Amino acid sequence: MDTVGMDTPPRLAVDRLLDDRETRIIVCCGAGGVGKTTTAAALGVRAAGRGRKAVVLTIDPARRLAQSMGIDSLDNTPRKVETVGAGDGELHAMMLDMKRTFDEIVEAHADGERARAILANPFYQSLSAGFAGTQEYMAMEKLGQLRARDDWDLIIVDTPPSRSALDFLDAPKRLGSFLDGKFIRVLMAPAKVGGRAGMKFLNVGMSMMTGTLSKLMGASLLKDVQTFVAAMDTMFGGFRTRADATFRLLQAPGTAFLVVAAPEADALREAAYFVERLAAERMPLAGLVLNRVHGSGAAQLSAERASAAAENLEEGGIVDQESGKAGLRDSGAEPTEPTEPTEPSEPTEGDTAVVDRITAGLLRLHAERMQVIAREQRTRDRFTSLHPEVAVAEVAALPGDVHDLAGLRAIGERLAAGVPAGA
Repeated sequence: MDTVGMDTPPRLAVDRLLDDRETRIIVCCGAGGVGKTTTAAALGVRAAGRGRKAVVLTIDPARRLAQSMGIDSLDNTPRKVETVGAGDGELHAMMLDMKRTFDEIVEAHADGERARAILANPFYQSLSAGFAGTQEYMAMEKLGQLRARDDWDLIIVDTPPSRSALDFLDAPKRLGSFLDGKFIRVLMAPAKVGGRAGMKFLNVGMSMMTGTLSKLMGASLLKDVQTFVAAMDTMFGGFRTRADATFRLLQAPGTAFLVVAAPEADALREAAYFVERLAAERMPLAGLVLNRVHGSGAAQLSAERASAAAENLEEGGIVDQESGKAGLRDSGAEPTEPTEPTEPSEPTEGDTAVVDRITAGLLRLHAERMQVIAREQRTRDRFTSLHPEVAVAEVAALPGDVHDLAGLRAIGERLAAGVPAGA
């Protein structure tokens, strides 16, 4: 017999969260491939429809967000989504350009000549395009920039798709530590010493940047590092200051984290880990969005009963029958046309067998669906038993991908309802 979880988690009130004017930032985080981008976009569409001036910041390599919002392309500048919004509501969307954001920081905090020297430096170009954690750090930088402009009363962040959902929180500290002025000066020591010993020391000190170093070799590397440090020396403290400020912003009461997951063991294990990390960092968690949850409009029919009924139909529905026309062909007689309209004939045993086979197939499909539902409920209940305080919104699995505003509105409605269709 299929079992249904007895523990019901509190329901996540998505509309209440969106309507709360004190909520200025919503961060959608979680493991890769669980629907963070779609969730962020759907929240933005629904918020604008409820009168908020919202901007969605996405870091999505598939670039589906622009298509679903009817925009030709997204870039590092917020673009307004037309036909979305009610009353004073507006929606803007943008896609993080990691390197462009880094360039903007340089241009904003260095004079013209120094900025040009930095942007043209090969070491900087490799750092801005390939340093581990740069994408996550620049997402935080862009969030800080958007919040400082105060053009929107709600910022929704789709965190980068990375191996670990924790990278978004760790990156500012990691890159901020690297760009700390004292650490950079330590790395500069071998350049002043010179020779093989200096290069050896440099390679050890910069082992964290193996990917970048593979593009730059020999004496030219030392020269590029020297030029880079000389040009950016006055900016290093600013990176750390802004990283710390954005981290505090994420801890502020006006920020809400939504952990996004699918009803699968690995995704919910990652979600549980992230919930614990948010608590440790004292960051405000609004709840869990559980995407792609299966439901049924006939949940009262269990998998066992459906399988049993299908088996009974299959065992009793195999009957060898000859059609009337086949018998006529075998006898050589020609069929005669009826001279008068006749009443519809009763279904033959052969017709009944066909119906039974189709019905049995549908019952087996239903049994498989109910087994999936039971497995998802057990997985969700394991998460709930560990974190009974976390509010949950369940979003029904859709038959296909979301590719337009109507689809995003539909997702928003399911988010607000908080339960899968048919449940």
